[in-house]
Amino acid sequence: MEIKTVSLIGLGAIGILYAHQLSKALAKESLRIVADRDRIGRYENDGIYINGERCDFYYVPSDEKCTPADLILIAVKYNGLADAVKAIKNHVGPDTIILSLLNGISSEAHISKVYGADKVLPCIVYGMDAVKTGTEMTYQNRGFISFGDFTRGTVSEKVRTVGAFFEKTGIPYEISEDMRKKQWSKFMLNAGCNQATAVYMCNYAGIQKDGPYRALMISAMEEVAGLAEKEGITLARKDIDYWCNIIDGLTPGAKPSMQQDVEAGRYSEVEMFGGTILELAEKHGVNVPVNRMLYEKIKAIEMMY
Repeated sequence: MEIKTVSLIGLGAIGILYAHQLSKALAKESLRIVADRDRIGRYENDGIYINGERCDFYYVPSDEKCTPADLILIAVKYNGLADAVKAIKNHVGPDTIILSLLNGISSEAHISKVYGADKVLPCIVYGMDAVKTGTEMTYQNRGFISFGDFTRGTVSEKVRTVGAFFEKTGIPYEISEDMRKKQWSKFMLNAGCNQATAVYMCNYAGIQKDGPYRALMISAMEEVAGLAEKEGITLARKDIDYWCNIIDGLTPGAKPSMQQDVEAGRYSEVEMFGGTILELAEKHGVNVPVNRMLYEKIKAIEMMY
């Protein structure tokens, strides 16, 4: 199989980042941006910009019949996942491969319930410093897409097909043979990095240097590592150090998506991070005071909207 057509839903920072890259490598109608008709009207009237360049995307209304896509990229926020899964219905065929670019450890399960696990490859994205304000998105680091199979130690034909496509189109990627650990590791990062910066509005700069914000981030990550152990996933100090090194290479003035949401008065993905952590902590009888504090502070901020 060769990937020739891609459908992408969700033009947040990550969606724009990869849609822009793919639009440079594919024929215009081979990359279909899926959205409802009202949203498409706003995109066309206001424009979508990346580092000052207006994007020239091909939009397809979600209720319009079309041929199935070879690859679907879901790049919405967690709060919009249920609607996005419905919206891509016309784009899913027998051989379609679906990648979720969402944070967290649960989006693949939601997608699999509707379309089958055989169509879904687990995935994480990391290392980008994209910031979106209104219709403008800026970035310096594109980051990576890491993906693989659900079964540890395997590299399927579907994984190789997606890898070949990303190679051809210039998307930075890596293939992992242990995606469950990879997803938990990224979840650990998001719990610390995203929640700490959202509460204290400190940008990446605040967690790149030794001090209270970095220490808080690391403490939150250590609590998640303890929960991961209860779920059969081993995360060590070297995994925390790995993510700290990634963070240290990002643009200091940039900020994670959760901080961007809080600053804009939007409801964040706190339930996907803190909410999930508290549920797992209750399940295993584990105390997670740092993550509980961050969760409660973010919920208090959102109650003021």
